[in-house]
Amino acid sequence: MYSTVQELHSYLAFAVLVFLLLAGLNAIMGLKAKRPFIKKDKSVALIALAFAHTQFVLGAILLFTSPYFDVVKQSGMGAAMKDSTVRLYVIEHPLINLIALTLITIGWSQHKRATESEAKFKKIGYLYIIGLVLLLSRIPWSAWLS
Repeated sequence: MYSTVQELHSYLAFAVLVFLLLAGLNAIMGLKAKRPFIKKDKSVALIALAFAHTQFVLGAILLFTSPYFDVVKQSGMGAAMKDSTVRLYVIEHPLINLIALTLITIGWSQHKRATESEAKFKKIGYLYIIGLVLLLSRIPWSAWLS
């Protein structure tokens, strides 16, 4: 089961990154063009949000079934913090991704409260892009692209 969820997590990551980029760029282009916020804009942002949340759930499953988590349980957090690979998979990757998901969710929530198109585009654009950058910063590139 672990390897199946891991592969799904890896493939879904592409969709998350693409949709976050699309939603962020769409919002920034809408902001610059001063156009109204329409259903298509909301749909792109909602799809990105849904993929990001699904990805996080898969990641949480992986975290608690991971061999790296077993290392932490056996040797403790002190040893895990000294091992850069274990630290990346058990601490840095999940924590930064949780922060990114929180910002993306805040962007979605705040856009719903906004009444003007400009404010909607700003909330989605800026917070989704910051979330995307955070996600990109903690991807284990050597393992993911191999």
